Amino acid sequence: MSEREPEARSEAGRSGPVRLGGLALPLPVVLAPMAQVTTSAYRRLCREQAEAGVGAGIRPAGLFTCEMITARGVADRIERTLAMMRPDPGDPIRSVQLYGLDPAVLARAVQVSCGELGVDHVDLNFGCPAPKVTRKGGGGVLPWKRDRFAALLQAAVTAAQPYGVPVTIKTRLGLDDQHETFLEAGRTAQDCGCAAITLHARTVAQAYGGRADWDRVRELVEALDIPVFGNGDVWEAADALDLVARTGCAGVVVGRGCLGRPWLFHDLARAWRDGRAGPPSRPDLGQVVALARRHAELQVAHFDGDERHALADLRKHMAWYFKGFALGGDLRHRLGLVSSLAELERLTDELDPTVEYPVEELGRPRGRQGSPRGSVAMPHGWLDSRSLDGFEPAEDESDPGGG
Repeated sequence: MSEREPEARSEAGRSGPVRLGGLALPLPVVLAPMAQVTTSAYRRLCREQAEAGVGAGIRPAGLFTCEMITARGVADRIERTLAMMRPDPGDPIRSVQLYGLDPAVLARAVQVSCGELGVDHVDLNFGCPAPKVTRKGGGGVLPWKRDRFAALLQAAVTAAQPYGVPVTIKTRLGLDDQHETFLEAGRTAQDCGCAAITLHARTVAQAYGGRADWDRVRELVEALDIPVFGNGDVWEAADALDLVARTGCAGVVVGRGCLGRPWLFHDLARAWRDGRAGPPSRPDLGQVVALARRHAELQVAHFDGDERHALADLRKHMAWYFKGFALGGDLRHRLGLVSSLAELERLTDELDPTVEYPVEELGRPRGRQGSPRGSVAMPHGWLDSRSLDGFEPAEDESDPGGG
């Protein structure tokens, strides 16, 4: 149970599907785009769990967005970047999140995404707190510059319009407590034709520390006509229903809460269907092992049969899947170095499948945490004006990470 003591009931799911332009989401539960996490393999695992939880006949059972992608890489058709956008087979909605600083480049990336790659939904990242992104004027600090923020939104919406693809954005409360941007950003997004906005209810300075301020989500809901999705501190399905009940938001975006726990989407779907959250799922160790192995197999397919690359990319998930289980330091270390499907099977065969899920791991933060930062990395003089004033952000062509 989380510290907020979430309510048992909610009206979630009882007012009809949430609409994002021409897309209808009967289950407005979104997998947050996470760099080097939400590959097609992990998206498929989470989607299948959601479909099992909500039952037959309700599709799409959520929205599952690929990891954050640089607009420059898409616009220039860089092979490695396009490979990151590989779709999850069977997903009825192909969703991508783009990150960019140049409106013309972003427009080209949207055109390539929609016109050539068949993307059905584009999200724009204005919430990343990673210093390597914010020090260039991107991510969560960009909404401070009103002119560039509006130009990027308008460029993306205009580029997507001929394809009928909705554009949404994700942002944070602001740079810090003294430099909030979320209300203004929301109004600008609405005026530019964005279909919805997600608010991670922390500042850039907070990064992933402290607690999300859900009251600010309610403020944004009350200020806008477009759907608002709440993000932050959703560790269990009950938290999601509580977030909706407290704020009136249209749906929830889940990131760190599902790390190593794709079954969270089963619980979320079931809670949305029933209007109340049941007890959190507690798969035994054998079931967790089965999911980890399936994830590995899907990951190998994602990397075109390259087991070594796929398993190396999967290693971080090992710590998340087995968090709280008493594996022993040596086995945990070896899982963190796994390099083949056969090795993963051999190592996990050593585990007792009947061990119960550790109850102390329920309702607790997962993934990146840490303390709030003392200052936000940003270009020199960034706060002096709300417009660019001739400053041109330096776009990083590498994959930025964060989210």
